[in-house]
Amino acid sequence: MISTLFTGIQNIIKVLNPDTITAERKAVLQPLADFIQTKISNNEAIRINFICTHNSRRSHLSQVWAQTMAFHFNIKNVFCYSGGTEATALFPVAAKTLQNSGFQVLTISEGKNPIYAIKYAENAHPIIGFSKKLDDDFNPKSEFAAIMTCDSANEACPFVPGAEKRIPITFEDPKAFDGTPLQLEKYNERSLQIATELFYVFSQLKA
Repeated sequence: MISTLFTGIQNIIKVLNPDTITAERKAVLQPLADFIQTKISNNEAIRINFICTHNSRRSHLSQVWAQTMAFHFNIKNVFCYSGGTEATALFPVAAKTLQNSGFQVLTISEGKNPIYAIKYAENAHPIIGFSKKLDDDFNPKSEFAAIMTCDSANEACPFVPGAEKRIPITFEDPKAFDGTPLQLEKYNERSLQIATELFYVFSQLKA
């Protein structure tokens, strides 16, 4: 397996331990692995839209780590997106958490809803990170899996237009620790959980 991820990201991936994932949680993750495997087997593009209420934290961490794991495991034709039931802004601490994990994060537009270019490898196309509604023109309109990363979005969106599959994989919100001394630690903890679980998903696949 040839990987040219940035060194900081490679170092994190080396110490991820999928054995920490419970059997119950693996069952939650399995439908995503099945969706991707079916697309690989049919030689079809793999589109995954990670959805959260505000598209500010968990959905972005999931989008970035999923795209990174696809690259790491050399799974081709994977296109990861994120969206919300409303648009706000990619929370700066989420962007900082990715930067601390070895990603190159460049602010390409400032304002109320900044736009970031997020790179995981020297020659990879950057992920464009900004907050947007799930049906934004930036996102796919059909033939994608909608991954519900928070309970409120899961409840608010019983139906996602155009989605082939709707899969709830929810994470606790690190927002609960905003403005506390634990903020950076808790964001990193959530990022590592997401990375570990997506590492597990992509490690199951047969290209």
